[in-house]
Amino acid sequence: MKKLLLPLTLLFGLIGTAHAFDGDAEAGKAKSATCAACHGPDGNSPVDMYPKIAGQHAPYLYKQLRQYKQGMETGGKQGRNNSIMFGMVAALSDQDMKDLAAYFASQKMKSGTTPENVIARGEQLYRGGDADRGIAACIACHGPRGSGSSLGGFPKISFQNATYLKTTLQEFRSGQRANDLNGMMQDIAKKLTDDDIDVLSQYLGGLH
Repeated sequence: MKKLLLPLTLLFGLIGTAHAFDGDAEAGKAKSATCAACHGPDGNSPVDMYPKIAGQHAPYLYKQLRQYKQGMETGGKQGRNNSIMFGMVAALSDQDMKDLAAYFASQKMKSGTTPENVIARGEQLYRGGDADRGIAACIACHGPRGSGSSLGGFPKISFQNATYLKTTLQEFRSGQRANDLNGMMQDIAKKLTDDDIDVLSQYLGGLH
């Protein structure tokens, strides 16, 4: 099976794009009470429409919080647009965001499950992409176990809630979400069918 992978030169060029920061996990824990309603006290959201953020890379979490605040400050014209998160980040300082990112990154994401009927197709898309349709393999950026890369800025996507993943891919496809590095996810998502998105969203839940 022919695999469509991103050029290594591009991947190497992404190293160093991650934001360095000095978050304090203990301070973040003390500030995390308002996050628990949607994401759970340890970042393992019990509600499928919200993401699990436990064990996510700290620089990635910090980036998302900063971009939610940018979205709030610009009326959604820049950054990341989400009315619920606008209220959450409104009073956060930059250090608060670093501390929260450090706390949730220090937690362990609980594993999910993958339905038997999506394993074959999900693995094909994840590991091999689809050269005929110009779809790059997810493994190129997110790794063989979906762990992503802190240095490269690629998030952990294994064990993630399926409904959240489905919504996220749909948002990248429509352009509603556009805070991805160099528009990479938007380019890929535009080539995914509804069935592709359903399969990948369910497949990633139990990816080990």
